[in-house]
Amino acid sequence: MLAGEFSNEAQAKEDRNFQHAILRICPLWKDEINGHWFYAEQSDAASESSPTLQMIYHIYQLNDTTVECKSYDLKNAAQYTGAWNDAGKLGQLTLDSLRERSGCSVMLYKRKNNVYSGNMMWGTCAATQNGAAYASTEMVIYKKKLVRWDRQWNDKDKQVGGNVKGAYHFIKKKKLK
Repeated sequence: MLAGEFSNEAQAKEDRNFQHAILRICPLWKDEINGHWFYAEQSDAASESSPTLQMIYHIYQLNDTTVECKSYDLKNAAQYTGAWNDAGKLGQLTLDSLRERSGCSVMLYKRKNNVYSGNMMWGTCAATQNGAAYASTEMVIYKKKLVRWDRQWNDKDKQVGGNVKGAYHFIKKKKLK
């Protein structure tokens, strides 16, 4: 459900508080038996070759109704730009290429009809951009849609980054293999 090319074009046309973004998530390390690994790259639609986010997700099942989504930064992110569409770049990724984002896991709970929703534990994901002390992510995964609200907060719990109005609603345009 998570793999695909997503766009929030309809949302951006309807609401100027959201810029048009493209999110691409492709499977990584398909033979790994300990859950599923994905490479994710997000960019503004106007400048797709300059990603605003590059991340590795490791998703694994905790029990019948809960999966954990761990996040990893790439140590040399620029060298992997476009990896969602370049098997050679994806093939260069190893566990040594990653830095775990401790405290940044999103716990996703299975809802009806294979919908998963959840969020990070409050205040556990360190962040520094825009004077932030920590970050938060809320996420809902549908079969053909991904809703994600990323925000950054200062040490007084005041929002200092991310969209103030709400979550980005990404519609799946195609599946990535």
